[in-house]
Amino acid sequence: MRLNDKSIIVTGGGSGFGAAMCRRFAAEGAKVLVADMNGPAAEKVAAEIGAAARPFTADVTRREQVEAMVQDAIASFGALDCIVNNAGYTHNNRPLLEVDEATFDRVYAVNVKSIYYSVFAAVPYFRERGRGVFLNIGSTAGIRPRPGLTWYNSSKAATNMLTKALAVELAPDKIRVNALCPVMGATGMLEQFMGMPDTPENRAKFISSIPLGRLAEPDDIANPAVYFVSDEAEFVTGVCMPVDGGRTI
Repeated sequence: MRLNDKSIIVTGGGSGFGAAMCRRFAAEGAKVLVADMNGPAAEKVAAEIGAAARPFTADVTRREQVEAMVQDAIASFGALDCIVNNAGYTHNNRPLLEVDEATFDRVYAVNVKSIYYSVFAAVPYFRERGRGVFLNIGSTAGIRPRPGLTWYNSSKAATNMLTKALAVELAPDKIRVNALCPVMGATGMLEQFMGMPDTPENRAKFISSIPLGRLAEPDDIANPAVYFVSDEAEFVTGVCMPVDGGRTI
């Protein structure tokens, strides 16, 4: 198995892309901390996986909770190899002046500041250990933005650039940092991205902009994630890989 003896934290692991990554990592031999602010959701995913998974309730916008999450993984698994910064938040698709300041702050706290917290919590440990991996979940929204999602788009552009900047600065410490950039997915945030009810007709409007003709599914993200967190990618860092059916071509 490709992830034997790896210990991995996945934030936002209670649903969608995060849950799919947790399942795939465990299937490939990893021990997984399923972290989510929705504790019952994290517990459900961990229970489905079995002994290889452990749930943890954490709000990634709270520094002390991110630190506790990292320490719990190290204490429970005996080591930590990777953090997948997957937790995400968006505002509803709407004109930019209609997004209030509190929503803007929440978008940046979840999508950007959480990475800051995870870096501060894990980098000293990774440096001492002589290796480590961060995998950030960016978005095609940070590469090719859609109207109505201006503040979300910019937060994901920050995620993508943070990935590259961290990769450069942390490379001497043998800490790799990469990102996956999904196109709009069939997840719980779909209606917010679309700004309209999730009907076949409304989906078709968005699918028409994706050359391969469908939305991203959770396994589309879990499959390449296995590669990026594995030793197969030991010479790969600073990559922001679109997983988008051709959307950013």
